[in-house]
Amino acid sequence: MNPPRHFALIPAAGIGARMGAEFPKQYMPLAGKPMLMHVLDTFAATAAIAHTFVVISADDSYIGELMTAAPQLQGRVTLLYCGGASRHESVLNGLHAMRDQVGDDDWVLVHDAARPGLTSGLIEHLIEALRDDAVGGLLALPVVDTLKRCDQNQRVAETVPRTALWAAQTPQMFRYGLLQTGLTRAESVTDEASAIEMLGLQPRLVEGSPRNFKVTLPHDVALAEIFLKDYS
Repeated sequence: MNPPRHFALIPAAGIGARMGAEFPKQYMPLAGKPMLMHVLDTFAATAAIAHTFVVISADDSYIGELMTAAPQLQGRVTLLYCGGASRHESVLNGLHAMRDQVGDDDWVLVHDAARPGLTSGLIEHLIEALRDDAVGGLLALPVVDTLKRCDQNQRVAETVPRTALWAAQTPQMFRYGLLQTGLTRAESVTDEASAIEMLGLQPRLVEGSPRNFKVTLPHDVALAEIFLKDYS
């Protein structure tokens, strides 16, 4: 019986509206190359990853130039032009599109295109931690800040105890069959772990890294470049 393989799935069909950029943020130059390229290079350089699939919109006009300038990704990355209106839809469409190349017991690592600080070490750490796990799990960080819930006027309504709270990151790693079932049954979720939770299962939290944060707002770019230049 063959051991399960590990595949990366990158939903990259968003437009990055909160960045205020003229083009999708995954193509924004960051420390010398497009943000998405940092992610693809990291997965391509990780021996445990059998292949990487990228879900993009049908009318994406940027990915062609990126791939042409990246001979190191040839044979390591497949583009899936089936992006949806949400992350949930894009990931599920991607799972359907890669069906013929992946077994139900193979692992799928879903990672945000806007988390360029991911390293091969973090990927290997996640894979090792979940190697024999019956459910799967995700990288995450324990919450260290005091949390406040506000009212409609942005005044403090409640202080939320941070004990046992974690901030979810990606990759989120689950077996193909389970992940497809979870996302098919869920109506709307913002991450894959939520879909697995709706099946009554408990994904495992694996400690990640502050460098693996999501670039969302304009001021995040400078911080991401600091991490990337320090790592290069």
